[in-house]
Amino acid sequence: MRIGVLAMQGAYKEHINILRQLGIEAIDLRYKEEFENIEGIIIPGGESTSIGKLIKILDIYDVLKDKVLEGMPILGTCAGMIVLAKKIHNQENTHIATMDIEVIRNGYGRQLGSFNTNESVRYIGENIPMVFIRAPYIKSVGKDVEILSVVDDKIVAAKQDNMLVTSFHPELTNNTNVHEYFVKMIKDRQ
Repeated sequence: MRIGVLAMQGAYKEHINILRQLGIEAIDLRYKEEFENIEGIIIPGGESTSIGKLIKILDIYDVLKDKVLEGMPILGTCAGMIVLAKKIHNQENTHIATMDIEVIRNGYGRQLGSFNTNESVRYIGENIPMVFIRAPYIKSVGKDVEILSVVDDKIVAAKQDNMLVTSFHPELTNNTNVHEYFVKMIKDRQ
């Protein structure tokens, strides 16, 4: 199994380290040709506007969106969730816009609103450590979106078909449950 991690900015190295810890081949994704021979994609946290611009500048927008629409499993964490969202609250433009969710950027406030907690995530486990850094949350979901976790009355994890998203950064903890579940999504598709 080979998983590509969008390596524009943010904590992409931490995702790669966790995947390798699980015995999964993980590669940086920056160029079109790197999208061949992968079975899953992670869009990490960072700054969603920058990621959105970079995928267009590097001419990988179309191949990335095509992979999502073809059913390739995708994990979007924090900014990655925003990149996948069909609607961004109080904002006209979107990015890949494949997941039927509306997100609120910096939903918990700026850097001072960052926090850690432990909560359950459906299919993934109980007491999952969650690191929220200038985190978004999901304001609303479409009928085909399954809510997986709610923290303080805010949706922080969801799944729609081949897309799994979290408001939090699972790669910044020692817990590998989110990544293990994502690997299971890929295996179930094979």
